[in-house]
Amino acid sequence: MAKTQKKQEKKQGGSKGKDKILGDVVPAIVEEISGRTGFRGEISQVKCLVQEGRDKGRSMRRNVKGPVRIGDVLMLRETEIEARRIKSKVNKGTYT
Repeated sequence: MAKTQKKQEKKQGGSKGKDKILGDVVPAIVEEISGRTGFRGEISQVKCLVQEGRDKGRSMRRNVKGPVRIGDVLMLRETEIEARRIKSKVNKGTYT
C-alpha cells in the first residue's frame, strides 16, 4: 500500500516580508529623549516630529531600540499608533 502525498502549492510572486518593509515609510526627527524602558532598559522613549505624510507636523511619542540622540532621523512604518507614557519608578518598600 503506497501512501499518496499531496503537493503543496506555492504562492506566486510573493516574498515573505519584503512588501511590509518596503511600504510607505515616513521620516521623523527626534526632539526629546523621555527615558528608558524595557526589562533591562534597552528601549528609549523619544518624542519625535513627523516630517512628511498624512501626519506632517505631528509630535508623537515612540519607543526606539538601539542608540538614539536628539536630531536623529527615524524612519517610521506607521504614524497612527503612539507609545504609552513611561510610568514613574516605584522605590523599594513604598506602595502607591
